[in-house]
Amino acid sequence: MRCITADAQEFAIKLLEHLVVPVFVLDAAHRVIVWNHACEQLTGIKAADMVGSKNHWRAFYNVPRPCLVDLVVDRRLDEVASLYDDSDKVIELEYGVHATNWCAMPQRGKRLYLAIDVRPIYGADGEIVAAVETLRDMTVQLNLEHEAMHDGLTDLFNRRAFDSYLVREWTRSTWGRQSMALIMADIDHFKSYNDMYGHIKGDDCLRKVAAALQAAIRPRDVVVRYGGEEFIAILSDTTIEAAAVVAERIKTHIAALAIPHGSSEHGVVSASMGVAATVPCPGMDASMLLAAADAALYQAKHGGRNLFILASADA
Repeated sequence: MRCITADAQEFAIKLLEHLVVPVFVLDAAHRVIVWNHACEQLTGIKAADMVGSKNHWRAFYNVPRPCLVDLVVDRRLDEVASLYDDSDKVIELEYGVHATNWCAMPQRGKRLYLAIDVRPIYGADGEIVAAVETLRDMTVQLNLEHEAMHDGLTDLFNRRAFDSYLVREWTRSTWGRQSMALIMADIDHFKSYNDMYGHIKGDDCLRKVAAALQAAIRPRDVVVRYGGEEFIAILSDTTIEAAAVVAERIKTHIAALAIPHGSSEHGVVSASMGVAATVPCPGMDASMLLAAADAALYQAKHGGRNLFILASADA
């Protein structure tokens, strides 16, 4: 157990005040004893308004709630997971806690996604006398990661995300010997829709159909804008029969949009779908499932459209 003297603590406080990384420190009574310059810049609150107070929460949230450092001071690590995203607490408290969280940042007037690390400081008796919270603004990085993996028009996952997610889900299903399914959907006569109504209406149509697809699946499943007017739903732990139920729900959701389509034989925007499912096993490849769904979609498009065809990707 590491302990520090009063002189060492005073030196540490002076050092922390000038770090370029946002840092603040609480004592055992939850009073702020350090609010460094970088923390002032991050939160928009001056040290003079914070040191000596117990109101550090108001720098990050609109209502009173514990900060990560409060939980460390009180040894309430069992609450970390319920209050913070992606919490990664360490059993040995002396090594501290890491978490990430969206913070309201009232003084800044905008939400920030912060990476938070807390380390306790122990006294000679082994009790916590203070704790240091270090902050990193991850908002830009998170936004860049989101943009890299999402379609700019519909905000669905994009082709790049699909490729990695499909392989990951295929591997998981292989190990678990569980059925997985794909639904490949293509908006019927979309080129003629764009020609008749213009690209602005076309983009609006794509957004509405994307939302309909998203609403038709379970929260744990994924819809991807595969390209142009083509979408794919990846359904985990799903048989071909269950996938057919989802495809029927998608068809109903799109019909409910009632988007006029004067050059379609159906009079409104509709979609053709290919549905495929399999239980992956060693020696098979995810491309087999994709190819089966694509072949089923081809049959649906040439069989009258506004319908779905079922297929198996079994080896």
